Amino acid sequence: MKKTTFGVIVGNRGFFPDHLAKSGRKNILDVLKKNDFNTVSLSMQDTKYGAVETFADAKKCAALFAKNAENIDGIFVTLPNFGDERGVAETIRRSGLNVPILIQAEPDTSGKMTITDRRDSFCGKISVCNNLRQAGIPYTLTKSHTVEAASAEFKNDIDDFASVCQIVKGLKNVRFGAIGARPAAFNTVRYSEKILALSGITVETLDLSEVLGKIELLSDNDRAVKAKLSAIGKYIPTKSVPADALLKIAKFGAVLDHWIKDNDINGTAIQCWTSLEQFFGIVPCTLMSMMSESLLPSACEVDITGLLGMYVLQLAGGTPSAILDWNNNYADDPDKCVLFHCSNIPISFFKNARMNYQEIIAGTVGKENTYGTVIGRIAPNEATFCRITTDDTSGVISVYTGEGEFTNDKLDTFGGYGVMRIPNLQILMRYICKMGFEHHVAVNICRKADAIAEALDNYMGWEVYRHI
Repeated sequence: MKKTTFGVIVGNRGFFPDHLAKSGRKNILDVLKKNDFNTVSLSMQDTKYGAVETFADAKKCAALFAKNAENIDGIFVTLPNFGDERGVAETIRRSGLNVPILIQAEPDTSGKMTITDRRDSFCGKISVCNNLRQAGIPYTLTKSHTVEAASAEFKNDIDDFASVCQIVKGLKNVRFGAIGARPAAFNTVRYSEKILALSGITVETLDLSEVLGKIELLSDNDRAVKAKLSAIGKYIPTKSVPADALLKIAKFGAVLDHWIKDNDINGTAIQCWTSLEQFFGIVPCTLMSMMSESLLPSACEVDITGLLGMYVLQLAGGTPSAILDWNNNYADDPDKCVLFHCSNIPISFFKNARMNYQEIIAGTVGKENTYGTVIGRIAPNEATFCRITTDDTSGVISVYTGEGEFTNDKLDTFGGYGVMRIPNLQILMRYICKMGFEHHVAVNICRKADAIAEALDNYMGWEVYRHI
């Protein structure tokens, strides 16, 4: 992923100790550089100490930000002293940037409260936020009202804010591919393209007949087919899978790869149940797993809003996402459940994985028509979950997100699966059912629920429930 770049505003107010602005600027730029972020800020020659205090300073900083608008993912406002709230608001408004904003205020030290060293940033932060609120500019706050730029706590604030910026940026002009029709039995994955379009999300459709027709035109020795077959063999053990099934999977993958590239697709949702098995003789799970692993997330049953949850998690964590079912209770533990799919889970989720046939569908269409699924146990790890849906009756996008952990609890079953522990799981399940959410949920191996909630609520304007 491209390195995140922040525009930095250093607040200053002349009748407070302005030497704090000088040291504060150095501190914040050093911290951001140390944490591998790029910055755009006024130089010490542009204004006094490179800070923003006057209207003239604000115009200079705004012009600098506007010049670098394509590179700036978010704005940092640091207040080493009280700061000039009008200068901060004026800079942001005049820059024309529509990116997330983090407000950080340096704490006072109890032994340095004389006129020489007193910051008053505690108070100044309130004034900055007041002015931004008046201007209708959304912003993000650090966990603590004041926090040292060089502290471990602020590093966590930065990491979360960087994820907020990546989510907001990544959702601009995103393009998803809906491949095939929604299965008739899956009313649960219906969604509104129009509501998604209002948030800048485009859905491109591709009929399965077009995919299968293009497959018919491919020879077994086609270069793209051979390359895909090789990639599959390198990705996952295929010892128990017949060669003819592997060839079909490779052809299906070659056609998808070409369409995805031609249409600048950021993720796919594919019809599976049970058209592909009946009329082509494979399941597409391994191909979907491979795409998700390579950060082109792929969801089952044309679940476009499930795919959107996968994509948001990927933007937040920078790692692959999976789509799973809230599937079973786990024994009598109220805070544990079984997450399952048949499966298309990215291989990085597993302890060990292999390709085999899909046991559930095999009972209907025959084992020989269901090869291609990824089987294994999800390894113990931390996790964030997210579900997004279009609430068509209210005309809004609704979200829930939270965190849990995959455990090592004993479980003997099939497909791709894991036991997850989530605090207050029963409250979450009640909320999901009460609000009519889908049975699919997106999961990522990260801890980013706060960043997801902040990005989607504060900057995207979606309705968000953060489960705790």
